[in-house]
Amino acid sequence: MSLLIEEPPLQVLPSLAKSIGLNEAIVLQQIHYWLRKSNNVKDGHKWIYNSMTNWQKQFSFWSLPTVKRVFRSLKNQGLLITANYNKAGFDKTKWYRINYEKLQHMSQRSDQNDPTMVSSWTDGSDQNDPTMVSSWTDGSDQNDPTNTNRLPENTTETTTDILSGKPDHAPYQEILDYLNSKAGTSYRASSKATQRFINARLNENFTVEDFKKVIDIKAASWKDDPKMSKYLRPQTLFSNKFEGYLNEPMPTMQPDNPYDRYYE
Repeated sequence: MSLLIEEPPLQVLPSLAKSIGLNEAIVLQQIHYWLRKSNNVKDGHKWIYNSMTNWQKQFSFWSLPTVKRVFRSLKNQGLLITANYNKAGFDKTKWYRINYEKLQHMSQRSDQNDPTMVSSWTDGSDQNDPTMVSSWTDGSDQNDPTNTNRLPENTTETTTDILSGKPDHAPYQEILDYLNSKAGTSYRASSKATQRFINARLNENFTVEDFKKVIDIKAASWKDDPKMSKYLRPQTLFSNKFEGYLNEPMPTMQPDNPYDRYYE
């Protein structure tokens, strides 16, 4: 058995990943690749388009919510610009282009001693493009929501090991302070075990607000339940069930019954 994959891998520049995040760098590199193949020119820029479901098929090693978060992160960073150039008014498929000016400014600011990121994204050659042969559909098929260009399934092997790395400046204290205030606990941000749970979720591109939402949901569900309140702890809340907790609805509070006092 070969120790190396024999299919074209996803490419990512370490300097880019350091600047914008690993998952974001993987997605942005692929968008860059397809943009250079695109024939869709609108308002002086090349564009590509796809639905989130079809994007997830290209990044099949991630869940759909993770893919959505990565795209949202790129948009919030000002690196990804979206528009709607569809001919049919009911077609909501998004069009995408990279804000290369913002990317170059960011790279010059944070990586001025490492020129590799700037040159890789601004020169005219295709030397840094992934070695794949799929082509993006052109504008004549823009109303067909099923256009997909599946990337190699084995690309998961090129990324999963990297995702175990520890994020810089992880917000342990902020997350644990919030948990302690909501659950009446006293967990320490210095706990290595707790940090591992938080790192695992941060590496999946969850945000501090996601942590707080999970804490809010489960505190509302479990805090007043003697059997469940003990599970308001990092190893439960921030485990691999985190995404499931995040998508649970916030429990509704039952109004007090004014007649309860007569039965006490």
